[in-house]
Formats: sequence, structure tokens, C-alpha cells
Amino acid sequence: MDFDDVINERYSVRGYLDKDVEKEKLDYVLKAATIAPTGVNYQPFKVYVIDTKKNKEGLTEIYPAEWFTEAPYVLCVVAKTDESWVRKWDGKNISDIDATIVMDHMILAATNVGLGTCYIAAFNPDKAREFLNLSDDEEPVLFTPLGYGNANPRDTPRKSVDEFTVYL
Repeated sequence: MDFDDVINERYSVRGYLDKDVEKEKLDYVLKAATIAPTGVNYQPFKVYVIDTKKNKEGLTEIYPAEWFTEAPYVLCVVAKTDESWVRKWDGKNISDIDATIVMDHMILAATNVGLGTCYIAAFNPDKAREFLNLSDDEEPVLFTPLGYGNANPRDTPRKSVDEFTVYL
């Protein structure tokens, strides 16, 4: 796919086929995480690849939608907050920004190879921390199922460029 196709065809998939994801496609998606830009290139993140068949019960406690565990994998990007760049003027730790960029790269890579995904931020963070056995300096930021989609895109109207652009 060319870039325009990838960004125009990506949508939040809320239904998945019971079909394995080929290892080379999973590796391609994970490789996209390694090239995602992060503050000062610190790369303060981990990516958890969670087998849904082995972990359905724990994943359901994190996010209860049935389609969340239909795909063969769920990916989670975890920020390593103690290793992230911090803006000196106000102390803003950008670990959540870095983690979001990493997830975005993986989601676009998945679209490029015909896989479906859905950004999940509305999850139970305490259950996620417990399930992933995270330390105090690790924060679960985003989840996504990863698999072959079995659902059509919903109508998601978009604002026009003029509605959100400010020229100075």
C-alpha cells in the first residue's frame, strides 16, 4: 500500500476472524515500534504481545468488549516513565507521548499488511498493571487487538481542516 492508502484505510476494527497472524507480519508490526521516534531517542517503552487464547480471562478484566479477545493477539505499549525524556521548563514527562507514537507506528504497519487494530485507552489500568506485573515506573498506555478484521468501519465524520487549523 502507499502511504495515502494506509492512512485512509485504517479504521478501528471491532470484530476479528479466528485466523492466525503470520509470524512475518507480526515481526513487521513489531519492527515498526523500533523505528518510532521518541524523545531524545531514549526508546522508553516495552511492547507486550499477548496471546488471546491463553490470556482471555485476564484480558477481559482489562477491557470487557467481546471483540477485544477475538484476534489472536493483543498488543500493549507500556511506558517506562523513569527512562523518558523530561521537558526542563515544566517537568513534563513525555513517556505517554512516546508510547502513543510507538502504538501509532505499529497500527499503521498493521494496516499496511492487511491486519486490523483498534486503539484502546478505555481500559482498567489497575487490572492491566496486575496482569502485566508492572513495576511502579511502568505505565500501560494503550492496547490494541491485532488480527484479521471481520467488521466494517463505523461512520466517523471528520472535521474539516479549517475547523482545527490556526495560522499565525
